[in-house]
Amino acid sequence: MNDAYLKFANSPFGARVARSLGLPKPEVLRRYRADRPEFDGLIAIGAGREPHLLDALAKLIASVGMTSVAHQSAGLWVPLANRHGLLTGRFEPAEAGSPGKLAALLFDASGIERSSQLEPLHGFFHDTLRSLGKCGRIVVLGRPPEACASPHQWTAQRALEGLTRSLGKEARRGITANLVYVGEGAENSGESGARNGAASGLEATLRFFLSPRSAYVSGQVVRIEPAAPHPGGGTPAPAFDWLQPLSGRRALVTGAARGIGAAIASVLAAEGAHVIGVDIPVARDALDAAMRQLNGTALAFDIAAPEAAAQLAAALDELGVDIVVHNAGITKDKTISKMTDAAWQSVIDINLGAQERIDDALLAGGILRDGGRIIAVSSISGIAGNAGQTNYATSKAGVIGRVQSMAPRLRARGITINAVAPGFIETQMTAKMPFAIREAGRRMNALGQGGQPADVAQTIAWLAHPGSAGVTGQLVRVCGQSLIGA
Repeated sequence: MNDAYLKFANSPFGARVARSLGLPKPEVLRRYRADRPEFDGLIAIGAGREPHLLDALAKLIASVGMTSVAHQSAGLWVPLANRHGLLTGRFEPAEAGSPGKLAALLFDASGIERSSQLEPLHGFFHDTLRSLGKCGRIVVLGRPPEACASPHQWTAQRALEGLTRSLGKEARRGITANLVYVGEGAENSGESGARNGAASGLEATLRFFLSPRSAYVSGQVVRIEPAAPHPGGGTPAPAFDWLQPLSGRRALVTGAARGIGAAIASVLAAEGAHVIGVDIPVARDALDAAMRQLNGTALAFDIAAPEAAAQLAAALDELGVDIVVHNAGITKDKTISKMTDAAWQSVIDINLGAQERIDDALLAGGILRDGGRIIAVSSISGIAGNAGQTNYATSKAGVIGRVQSMAPRLRARGITINAVAPGFIETQMTAKMPFAIREAGRRMNALGQGGQPADVAQTIAWLAHPGSAGVTGQLVRVCGQSLIGA
């Protein structure tokens, strides 16, 4: 659905009106397009004491072809960049009133061990934030607090969350800010590598957060662990191509006939996957049409039916599957005092119970192959709750619990499991909302607008990526940094 205010505020006349009345002016976000460069511009590098990740960052910047400039806090960067054959220079602030020249700010805080060592963060962002251009990217790198050796280090690393989320709310102009906690050794682990260069366990995640693919993902905290040993006694995992990283993989997507599900299927197919779309029998025509466009496979199943999981497993048994995306879901909204038992149970069963049954069947039969990916669609309602949605919020919170509880159990098979939690996404469902509620949903986030189905799909594609083997048990909100919820 079109956002009339977004268009108005970005027109010459509307921009003047918004400015004179003190109204917000949400930026038109730069989203990924195959016909435009994914990475370009300057990236400013900053660092705290004894940074551990600069070498991995140099390899990343060489891989994506960006040009770096070093802030004074990153004194080690210039000689390191020169050793990697990178074009680099010293950071110089943009002149007052001139447009920002930087495409991204990247700060390595991995070596900070005490709160007294946080000062370089202030210096870096104080100096560079005004130089960051529209739809720029901020990424801070640290070490997981729970893995820190001392309470002082834990304290300092946990402080990075408040900094990053505040930056996302201060920066505006379509800029996003995210924090990546990199477990010890995770920067050097991962798949055997990309065909156009060796891939670390950090690269796929940084590529996502630095690119237009993450346009509506901000204020998030992601942990990367060293990838689990490849099942089968150390057989190297297959290489991949950054342009089509899912080539040769099979992806199951439920609720694929329309909306977010159709967008997920389209993005996974564009990255090389063969998509098997699942939806209810009454949506067969729409499902067939969607899968036909993608050269995919359509399976009409009611996933809530008791026999559906076994039937689905049987349909997939011959070739198996590498990626499972649990997108199908329903809402039946009422306050709990007015909600029928049937309305409660059907939402729980479809949104949560069906995921459990399908995963149990695919895992027990070995149909989801070792090294696979499970991605479940949750919701910010499952984080913050929502009046009139006790059934829906319960089911979506349960999805988060599944991800957190299953991640360590699946590690031995090299299978990752993660969840995405969309906020206000422009779909047919949100288009039917009353005007005031719809506008509130759009504006109550740091980016001041609703997201697109493609924003959810691109986040799922990152989690499905072969280079994301160290990302598991995570919940990533796709909400423009919603002002409601954590």
